[in-house]
Amino acid sequence: MNAVVGILALQGAFRAHELAVKQCGVSTLQVRTPEELDHVDALVMPGGESTTMSHLLTTSELFDPIAKRLSDDMPVFGTCAGMILLAQKVYDARPDQRSFAALDIDVRRNAYGRQVDSFECDLSVMGLAEDFHAVFIRAPRVERVGEGVEVLAQHDGVPVLVRQGRMMAASFHPELTPDVRIHERFLSMVTEV
Repeated sequence: MNAVVGILALQGAFRAHELAVKQCGVSTLQVRTPEELDHVDALVMPGGESTTMSHLLTTSELFDPIAKRLSDDMPVFGTCAGMILLAQKVYDARPDQRSFAALDIDVRRNAYGRQVDSFECDLSVMGLAEDFHAVFIRAPRVERVGEGVEVLAQHDGVPVLVRQGRMMAASFHPELTPDVRIHERFLSMVTEV
């Protein structure tokens, strides 16, 4: 694949995502400016602190260029805070927190609890022959899934991995395991027409 995958590198676990994408044999570019965004074919939005990321997207002048690329069907993969940033509606958000409202889901921030409530579990993921070991850290909970959204994995009956068109989002952190199958699933979307 000749595509370049951007890794939003303002805050959060972006280095782990970068390593996972490179492990899949795909070039990456850390994205901190609109100019860097111009040089990527897809974008990974990592976990981190969603209110901080929202603020940094505004101050770095990346929010509007990313919103434009999303409306132009750029493939994107959001994990944890990245899922929150993509969601249509965010419950328990600060009043100044922005989301791209690009993915037809509603989420509740930190719904799985505080840092001490973090957990790991094995998930059955549509299209994967074996379970995926998932790491949940202060994860968002999907409260609503729109009609055009495909649920790829659930935990206790709640969607935790979803796809809509060329967007994919996870409540958990696939980058924190050595298993790159979720990243490979996303990368297969990058080449779809």
